Amino acid sequence: MLTTRTARTAAALVAVVALAAGCSGSGGKESEDDGGGGGGGQAVDTPRLKIAMVTHSGEGDTFWDIVRSGAKAAAEKDNVTFLYSNDKEAQGQAQLVQAAIDKKVDGIVVTLAKPQAMESVLAKAKAAGIPVVSINSGSEYAEKFGALAHIGQEESVAGEAVGTELTEQGRKKTLCVIHEQGNVSLEQRCDGVKKTFKGTVENLNVDGTNAPDSQAAIEAKLQADPSIDAVVALGAPVAALTVKAKEGAGSKAEIATFDLNAEVVRRLKAKEVSFAVDQQPYLQGYEAVDLLWLHKYNANVLGGGKPVLTGPALVTEKDVPKLEKYTARGTR
Repeated sequence: MLTTRTARTAAALVAVVALAAGCSGSGGKESEDDGGGGGGGQAVDTPRLKIAMVTHSGEGDTFWDIVRSGAKAAAEKDNVTFLYSNDKEAQGQAQLVQAAIDKKVDGIVVTLAKPQAMESVLAKAKAAGIPVVSINSGSEYAEKFGALAHIGQEESVAGEAVGTELTEQGRKKTLCVIHEQGNVSLEQRCDGVKKTFKGTVENLNVDGTNAPDSQAAIEAKLQADPSIDAVVALGAPVAALTVKAKEGAGSKAEIATFDLNAEVVRRLKAKEVSFAVDQQPYLQGYEAVDLLWLHKYNANVLGGGKPVLTGPALVTEKDVPKLEKYTARGTR
């Protein structure tokens, strides 16, 4: 765990759920067979499996590149053929899960950002005897939908940590930027901020796949309301847009963000971003694939019916020396 200004808060939050053992230009690529390549080392001597990952990623989100990097490393180690596909639209994602079922894969990793669209197709996966692990979003739906485990962070808890930190900084009015309308996890993050922040929180919906429009919308809001003294971006690419929007608006608002990438770490170092919430996406991808392999090989499960937490941890410019080499190689 990284040392942060909110260490005591993070420690308390992690205690909420026990561990059982334990949103780039390429972020929304077309469906492809990644073949298990990813630098994870020599494969195990077990029968080759086929595991599909289907996410709600849109174009331009580096977060999913990091998730895939972890999944591919585990796939190589576990002698797994890894299939990745994504669709930001709920129905499209459900259709991709059905396609994976039709391919008779040995396991499916799925996100539950828009859970209602996924319930029936995951029931079909269960009926077909295909184990499912959910990651990143929709943890409260995982058990109901028959997933072996959910791997990620509790989004509302992470939002609460952000609200607490902003209050300690003395902020009075926060803008929470939702870059994918209808994504329950993003809404939970903003709700969590509202729960613990002692000032006012206002949500702003933007289209995260349209960077110019998103930046313009944030800039216009900051220009129209100079009392906004903090902006919370809910994904690393939006953080970069927010920095530019702040400059354009002549705002003095503090910027915080969820998720890391190399650019966020550079902006932490430059003190353009105050802090970031790290949920370790590489670990989410890696552990999901590894768990499906372990379940097939050894009937293992994780979590005991509770989410397996990979975050939150709040990181600042003080953590940059520990993170730079990892974000540069795309694993944090």
